Amino acid sequence: MSSYNDSFELNKKISELPRGYVTQKKINEKIYNYHQWKDDNGKMHYDSVSEEDAAILRKQVELRKELQKNLRSLGKTEKRHEGRYLMEAGVAYGKPEFSNDFDFEVNAMYGSSLRNMADAAKGLKKRDCYGILEKYIYGKQSDKVCLIYGLRRTGKTTLLRQLFLGMKDADFTKSLYIKATTADTMVEMNKAMKLAVKGGFKYLFIDEVTLISDFIDSASLFSDVYAAQGLKIILSGTDSLGFYFASNEELYDRAVMVHTTYIPYREHARLLGITSIDDYIRYGGTLKAGELRFGDDEDFEEASFRDDESTRRYIDTAICKNIQHSLACYEEGTHFRNLKRLYDAHELTNVINRIIQDMNHDFTKEVILKEFVSRDFRSSAQMLRSAREPEKRTDALDEIDTSDVIKKLKGILDIKENEELSEIISEAVLTEIKEYLKALDLIEYIKIESNAAGTGDLWRTIFTQPGMRYCQAQALVYLIMRNEEFKALSEREKLLISSKILEDVRGIMLEDIVLLETQKALGKNKRVFKLQFDVGEIDMVIYDQETDSCELYEIKHSSERADNQWKHLMDEKKLDHVRTIYGMIEKRCVLYSGETEVLSDGREYRNVEEYLSEM
Repeated sequence: MSSYNDSFELNKKISELPRGYVTQKKINEKIYNYHQWKDDNGKMHYDSVSEEDAAILRKQVELRKELQKNLRSLGKTEKRHEGRYLMEAGVAYGKPEFSNDFDFEVNAMYGSSLRNMADAAKGLKKRDCYGILEKYIYGKQSDKVCLIYGLRRTGKTTLLRQLFLGMKDADFTKSLYIKATTADTMVEMNKAMKLAVKGGFKYLFIDEVTLISDFIDSASLFSDVYAAQGLKIILSGTDSLGFYFASNEELYDRAVMVHTTYIPYREHARLLGITSIDDYIRYGGTLKAGELRFGDDEDFEEASFRDDESTRRYIDTAICKNIQHSLACYEEGTHFRNLKRLYDAHELTNVINRIIQDMNHDFTKEVILKEFVSRDFRSSAQMLRSAREPEKRTDALDEIDTSDVIKKLKGILDIKENEELSEIISEAVLTEIKEYLKALDLIEYIKIESNAAGTGDLWRTIFTQPGMRYCQAQALVYLIMRNEEFKALSEREKLLISSKILEDVRGIMLEDIVLLETQKALGKNKRVFKLQFDVGEIDMVIYDQETDSCELYEIKHSSERADNQWKHLMDEKKLDHVRTIYGMIEKRCVLYSGETEVLSDGREYRNVEEYLSEM
């Protein structure tokens, strides 16, 4: 019988046997048996079984593992992916560049096969965090592992490939790469690491390690046993929350952490060559936008945040499944807390997605109401009326009944608000999911301080992936413009209104980006916050506690200069309050999209892209 037929028969038998494993739990002095397994979507299932059925299941599970082992040993041209076995001639397995060959029971690469895999990263620029990995690999520190974690499309596997490319031959021949799958267990991984030690490997890279169901609860095996023997172990995976749990439990104080989710403007521009701040607002957050050449529809399809549907798919796969898989694997699925009911009802994905969407819609609604309730809309009408370019010059906004637009918008937003509240999400569920979103590095908080006494702490939620926020904001604006309430408006009028709203969305998002990147760059040495007054606000204050001094910034999404950009920075009443609380004012500056210049009267304008590039 051919190797192909053998594989077919083994696969058939394996598919007929139960997945997972059988566990026992002691509840009120009584022993209960549970069959635990994952379906094709990675969802963990639990069934209570009798003692008799448990005994049968254990034998069937052991037989399945034995057949899987036989399947792996059929030939090194068979590659396993997510528990399915595919015939791929001559791929992924090559001879090592030293005397012995190894029969790993997991997907392992070394020697020429590993070099071929690493070649895919040739010519790619390195992430800022690459230096942390090199320091770990070649440093003298032992007893620790290195964790590379982040959401999808943020460069984790590329970092591993670049490490291989940068190695000297003597180090490369001692490197082993393992691609974990949902079918693997820590028992199999332990056997592979024992064989690696015996074979003289020094550098061990395990990709997608969080797919192993018992990784979180057994992760100390890597640090306490194998790193202690001198192995340099780098673990990577997309289930960031799994690493978060492991680093706070099994790997507490035994891991070097490398985060990839947050990609600041400076790094995004350097890696992808896209220097426009507007492009960063629209698509920033993943490295897939590097394949985006504007006007090229084929490349546009590769962008993570190209439209509302692609954004939702990204949230589903990169965030919702990340949270659910990590919780299902952590402490054998007992850590769901307030989310257990939603998980059991298969509603957790929808709830997480809706919470993220609601946060972004709330942001958009804030911008819309601020725009139309303020005088900015009339300012926009005046600017469009006197625009330099003929194609942009129009008096269409003069004809729009602003009060009617406000009334209609508020009505639509109230309806939207009620729709979003149709299924009540408890405060406990909301708090827990936000806690996990923070652990995933997806959201950060910026302090808002006030001159009013007794206001208490206020915080602004900022998404570290701006493309996600902008795409959902854009979808809401277009949805509003298609509402029946606006059918009387011409397409030209709808476009002008939606364009003005989205311009303001980009303006507020620019403020958030500048605040977040400044806070991260300055760290704990200085405080970065927005300062609100009873009328108006200063967009960003940087307070130096050591010198008791501060810098004040106005942030404008505009390339034009105007006197009203300085109204808060020149308001003596506001400045007196600032000096009283935050000491000497060392600098006042407007960040905008125009050229950097200090005017003859001392007013400083700074190009925002230059500012962010130097963070």
